[in-house]
Amino acid sequence: MHKVNCFWFLAVSFLLLWKCQSPQETRGLEVAVAEATSNSSAKIAITSFEEWFNNPRPLISAHRGGPYPGYPENAIETFQNIIDRTPAVIECDISMTKDSILVLMHDKTLDRTTDGNGDVFDKMYSEIRRLFLVDNEGDTTPFRVPTLEETLVWGKGKALFTLDVKRGVPYEKVIAAIEKHGATSYAAIITYRYQDAKFVHTRNSDITISVSAGDSAALRQITLSGIPSKNLLAFVGTSEPPATHYRKLENMGIKTILGTLGNLDRSALAKGDDKIYLKYIENGANIIATDRPLEVARELERR
Repeated sequence: MHKVNCFWFLAVSFLLLWKCQSPQETRGLEVAVAEATSNSSAKIAITSFEEWFNNPRPLISAHRGGPYPGYPENAIETFQNIIDRTPAVIECDISMTKDSILVLMHDKTLDRTTDGNGDVFDKMYSEIRRLFLVDNEGDTTPFRVPTLEETLVWGKGKALFTLDVKRGVPYEKVIAAIEKHGATSYAAIITYRYQDAKFVHTRNSDITISVSAGDSAALRQITLSGIPSKNLLAFVGTSEPPATHYRKLENMGIKTILGTLGNLDRSALAKGDDKIYLKYIENGANIIATDRPLEVARELERR
C-alpha cells in the first residue's frame, strides 16, 4: 500500500477510535500503530512456510485478516494494512457462491459484513461483487468482497495464509486454486477433522495443513494420519495448554499456533497487560493467532 494510504489509515482510524472506543482501547491502539509503523521499514516479510520452518521466529496470525476500524474482515485492503506494519500470517475464510466462485466470507450470510443480505451460497458472484464490505463497527467501507484467486495473486511474495474452508466448500476447489496460482509454498489449509487433513495431503503433499492439536488424543490422531511433521501446523486451542503439551509437539517436530482470539485477547486488554503475549511465546507458542495483531506486533518488536 502506498505511503499516502498508510497516513489515511492513521487519520481515519484515530477519528473512528475516538468515536467508538474507550480511552484505554484508543490509547493502546494509537501506540501500537505508531510503534509498528515506525519500525515497518526494518521488517522483512516471510513469504513461504518452508522458509519459516527452517528459520522460525515468533509470528502473528491475523484472525480474519486483522480488521480494525475502517478495515473490514476478509478484505485485501485489510491484509495490506497489517503487512505494512508487521510480517504476518493472514487467516481468512473461504466460502462459495451459487455459481461456485470461491470468495472470502466468514458468515453463512452476507448480512453482518456487507451492505447486502441473504446466504452466500444462494447468491451469484455477479451479485456479491457489487456489494461493499462493512467493518466491525458497522460502517460501510469502499472495499469489495475478494475472490480467493484475487487474494492468492495479491499475497504472493507478501504474506503467508491459513485458509479456513467453510462448511460446504469442496477442498478440491481450494486446492485447485492454490495449485493454479503456485501458492503451495505460502497458502496453508485449515482442517478440523483428520480425515480432511489426510484428504488434503493425499491430493497435494506440498501443502501445509493446520490441524487441531489441543490434547493427547489429537496428538495420537496426528501420528496415525501419517502426514509428515514438515507439512503440519498444530493449533493448540484458544486457551493455553500445559508446557508438557508444547514439549510433546516440539518432540514431534511440529510448530504450534495458540489462538488468543477471544478470551485471552479480551483478558490482555482488560488488564492492560499486552506483555502476556511474550509469555505465551516463551511457554512454547510459535504463532499467536489474534484479533489484536498490531498490539501483539508491538510487544514482539520489544523483545
